[in-house]
Amino acid sequence: MVNALEVPADMLIKRVAEKLKKDYPQVKPPVWAYFAKTGVHKEKPPEDKDWWYIRAASILRKLYKSGEPIGIEAFRVIYGGRQNRGVAPEKFRKGSGSIPRKILQQLEKAGLVRKVPGKGRTLTPAGRSLLDTTAREIMQELVKQRPELARYL
Repeated sequence: MVNALEVPADMLIKRVAEKLKKDYPQVKPPVWAYFAKTGVHKEKPPEDKDWWYIRAASILRKLYKSGEPIGIEAFRVIYGGRQNRGVAPEKFRKGSGSIPRKILQQLEKAGLVRKVPGKGRTLTPAGRSLLDTTAREIMQELVKQRPELARYL
């Protein structure tokens, strides 16, 4: 049985983002999402018009990978980065808190994530199923290209 950690992350995230955009109307970027930076360490907003769905898919994969509840502050650290401060040394800065908060709220409405009081959020069986079935589809495509991967199916 293939799980979400056995396929390339970039392929999984891209495919799950497409499914979120197509099949889950609860997950959609707010109006301000096209103008907002993803953190103080960034100089410009994201250029990809589907970045909201990609971030949502990435958050789902992070929740799958950890297996434990993750809170907003942890996602701020995960999506943070080094801020260029001119001639001063670079410093780590946390990412935006509003973006993962809104995405997690939308994923909750879609039934893919549930809240664990005092600990954060974790995947529901529906969220885990979405990632696992998508991983299986990707692995079937990879087996067509490289038959030696058939042992993972």
